[in-house]
Amino acid sequence: MVKYLNNNTSGFQQWNAAREANTKKSRLGGILWWFILFIASWWLLSWWMTPNTTKTDVIDTKIETVDVSGVPTSEISSENLTATVQGLRISDVKLLDYAADASNDESGPVVLLGADGAYALVGMIANGIDVPTQTTVWEQNGDTYSWRNSDGVEFNRKITVDGYVISVNDTIKNNTSDAIAIAPYAEILRANDMESSAGVYSGSVAYVNSDLEHEDWPRIADKSYAYSTDSGFIGFVDQYWETVLSIASPDQTMRVKPLGDMFMADAAAAAVQIAPGTDATITTNLYMGPRDHRILQSADAIISGLDETVDYGWFWFFVRPILWLLHILNSVVMNYGVAIIIMTLLLRLAMWPLTRKSYTSMAAMQKMQPEMARIQKLYANDRARMQMEMMRLYQTHKTSPMSGCLPMLIQIPIFFALYKALLISVQMRGAHFLWISDLASMDPYFILPILMGATMWLQQYMQSASTPKSDAKKDDPVAQTQRMMKWMPLLFTVMFAWMPAGLVLYWTISNIFGLGQMYYIKKVTRN
Repeated sequence: MVKYLNNNTSGFQQWNAAREANTKKSRLGGILWWFILFIASWWLLSWWMTPNTTKTDVIDTKIETVDVSGVPTSEISSENLTATVQGLRISDVKLLDYAADASNDESGPVVLLGADGAYALVGMIANGIDVPTQTTVWEQNGDTYSWRNSDGVEFNRKITVDGYVISVNDTIKNNTSDAIAIAPYAEILRANDMESSAGVYSGSVAYVNSDLEHEDWPRIADKSYAYSTDSGFIGFVDQYWETVLSIASPDQTMRVKPLGDMFMADAAAAAVQIAPGTDATITTNLYMGPRDHRILQSADAIISGLDETVDYGWFWFFVRPILWLLHILNSVVMNYGVAIIIMTLLLRLAMWPLTRKSYTSMAAMQKMQPEMARIQKLYANDRARMQMEMMRLYQTHKTSPMSGCLPMLIQIPIFFALYKALLISVQMRGAHFLWISDLASMDPYFILPILMGATMWLQQYMQSASTPKSDAKKDDPVAQTQRMMKWMPLLFTVMFAWMPAGLVLYWTISNIFGLGQMYYIKKVTRN
């Protein structure tokens, strides 16, 4: 008996092999559907739970009102931005390369810190001597601002702009007979009526001892956060823009906190000792610009760690190549919609070997239908034997009922990566394509989602012609897959209706290209 059971050709061994094979198949099907359900749940939660404008009445500290109406204003500028300087304050930062309304180039530039009461401030603190305050009137000479206190200490401020980095260099000359200590500080005050975007982090950001710290808008509306670091930066990030400050001095304390209907991020560094008859220079850098990786990477040479503030998500290793490819293609065709189409075709061509193997396997299953029907009928009352014979048939023809899902599984990381790329890319903001004014927003007429659902249904219809009809038993994995797949076009159409149009365009073109591939393989197989 033992010898019989150990015989590889015995019924017991065959039944056990069939059970193990069926278990593997069921697990594969389960994994696939967990992936699909994960996508569906993720998109639905993103849609339902996307916060609108965040407004809060939480008051941590009252805003100190300072009347600066008596302080004259001046303007600093570069090819990229202009800003207003009023004493210690910098505000009304206009980004000249970006329109406030992405769909209207005549709407004027994007303005950061332009709302009432919003500003960046770079100042100093000292004991025993007077230092410039917010109401101090400086003497201006070009880009240099000067002031001298009653003790003879001279303060010379030079403000320069390099790209989107505003550098404030304060040189303090000690003309007294005693040593003095000057501690630099800086702050950004802005409104808290900011929108959060599903899938893209926005809120406060702090670079603390080479680590990035994030707090979203609702969290900083409820409480304050403080960090200690040798160097770093602190500020705020939105979907496309960020405003951060960095003091080039050691031993810093950085904070972010709510102030009534405003948010404040500030930093204070250790005091600088200045001996009699000597001077010292303190530098504070402000980044006021887009969350563009290439621009941030350039600014990182001045504010270390700045390029790490871009949120690439889980599939960052796909997002960067996709963004790079889209920018390259757009530089050639001059349209991001066309660039997405070309990129989709290139990706599908790159996946052609796996796609061909999948479609060929499905075509082989079509030829197996008569034999499968015979097995189902012959062993209708012997479930274990039927599954064993089915597994043997699959092995003979080197195919699997789950092989048609392989292309979809491959596209999952690309799908998420493109979604993230569309939301974080400033270049995608306001990118036009045919009737769509912004590829990073939903299709206003739902044309692309409907077209995507139709092509998905047609693709599924063509696949069903290559897949055997199951005996429809409830515990048959193949039958379960077939029943669930019937609802996928409708489910995806509803989910994609509110997704970025660029993402729906990618999926639609991918479906159309897949239909062409499937038709070609079926034609070759018949011949």
